[in-house]
Amino acid sequence: MADPAERVTHDTVALVTGAGRGIGREIALALARDGARVALLGRTRATLEDAAAACASAGAAATAVLPADVTDRAAVGEAVEAVARELGPVDLLVANAGVRERAPAQPWAADPDDWWQVVETNLRGVFLVDQAVVPGMIERGRGRVLHLGSGMGQRPRPEWSAYAVSKAALSRLTDSLATALAGTGVTVLEMSPGLVRTDMTETMWGPAEDQPWNPVERVVAAVLRFAAGDLDALLAAAERIRDTDARTLRLRLVGPDDPLG
Repeated sequence: MADPAERVTHDTVALVTGAGRGIGREIALALARDGARVALLGRTRATLEDAAAACASAGAAATAVLPADVTDRAAVGEAVEAVARELGPVDLLVANAGVRERAPAQPWAADPDDWWQVVETNLRGVFLVDQAVVPGMIERGRGRVLHLGSGMGQRPRPEWSAYAVSKAALSRLTDSLATALAGTGVTVLEMSPGLVRTDMTETMWGPAEDQPWNPVERVVAAVLRFAAGDLDALLAAAERIRDTDARTLRLRLVGPDDPLG
């Protein structure tokens, strides 16, 4: 089997949010090395321009720098229109932009405005980018949407409750979008990268040197496989399971004294 990166065509237009640093930057660079046209969206122009220069050096067919806040509906719409003008319609969306609370706190002690900003960025931001990109994909009958989730959305993390809640909600948004787009030619996936060391994560769990970091290269390789279509069979199998009750949890009574009986 060929290297997945070799099968992501040079005509691919990839939009990566949160592309100025961390996982987003590494994903953008990997796509650039394959010769994709890479649009980098984020809040800080300086980091985006630095990432764009690195992408160009890595072999990107073209780049576009899009300073925008993903929670700003108008700014997101304008950014996606700019991609279409400069690079072409988006074939691959990698919704990676995300933030955490400024400091850990129990839910009752968290700053409400800070808490809600995290939810807005991690959930509303993905929703708005999806809304701006997906209709064009449906019209063309093809496209790929990747949401960067987190295992924190599947378990309670009270000290980072806004981040955990936003990622749990993102999982349901992903499921809803994937179900709605079945049969349209648009493929949707959520990927949880694990504990990857970034500016955001290295201070979340204690001393950085004590953490079991997941190499970012693993995440990048998985993204390239999704972009190349390597995971389509797996996604199709998951869709068939979702259409049945195979994942329904059933409890069997253990005897006449079972409290559930």
